[in-house]
Amino acid sequence: MPQQSIPHSDASLYLVQLTDSHLFADGQGTLLGMNTRDSLQRVVERVREEQPRIDLLLATGDLSQDGSEASYEYFRDLTASLGAPARWLAGNHDEPVPMERVAQGSDLLKPLVDIGNWRILMLNSAVPGSVPGVLDERQLALLEQSLKEAPERHHLICFHHQPVPIGCAWMAPIGLRNADALFALLNGYPQARALLWGHVHQEWDERRDGLRLLASPSTCIQFEPGSEDFKVGEQAPGYRWLRLHDDGSIDTGVSRVTDFVFTVDYEGDGY
Repeated sequence: MPQQSIPHSDASLYLVQLTDSHLFADGQGTLLGMNTRDSLQRVVERVREEQPRIDLLLATGDLSQDGSEASYEYFRDLTASLGAPARWLAGNHDEPVPMERVAQGSDLLKPLVDIGNWRILMLNSAVPGSVPGVLDERQLALLEQSLKEAPERHHLICFHHQPVPIGCAWMAPIGLRNADALFALLNGYPQARALLWGHVHQEWDERRDGLRLLASPSTCIQFEPGSEDFKVGEQAPGYRWLRLHDDGSIDTGVSRVTDFVFTVDYEGDGY
């Protein structure tokens, strides 16, 4: 299986996850009243202040709201200022053709990368024209092949849609539709250490049968945790940092921008 290795000598890897930026071609584009370019810039500035070293930057879907090449170019150029190698995967709002055009000639959409004792796997759970997600047969085969051929490598497995209930009733129907197939496949592969996703615009961290299950804030609007119906939260935009250790353990946390004032506009452009 073709993959890329990033040279690494330390005992820990330093990763940053950015997710659900929902960018527009128009620099003044807003999502429910929030300028998503401005909020992403604020988050990237915070990453720069807090993370002097980044071994890999992960963008876990919904980079764009309108699927425009200009939105992907803005994301690419802004995050390149962090000086770290990056990998992207698609969310339900992303458009694959413009995304691929902007990533052409780079490693941004390569699904596998080996660093130190770890393998990072970027899976595509997006289904064209659908809000819910599925890991189709090709994606599950890629995952199984990766686990079989690299039993000595700890795996961090990334995709967009949530595979478990997160306590938001309105989000339950728009998660990963075949999560049972995913967990059945992972059973018996102890090197699968963590699942990391976006989509839910909020923090999530739990453990299931030896797996760490992680979701992260959006770089723009947040969804209110525990909400029965769609509701935007007052939490500030943010990102997740991860430390992946040689023994397979993980330290991770969420950081949010400060002094951020936002008034939701439910009459504005919606999610």
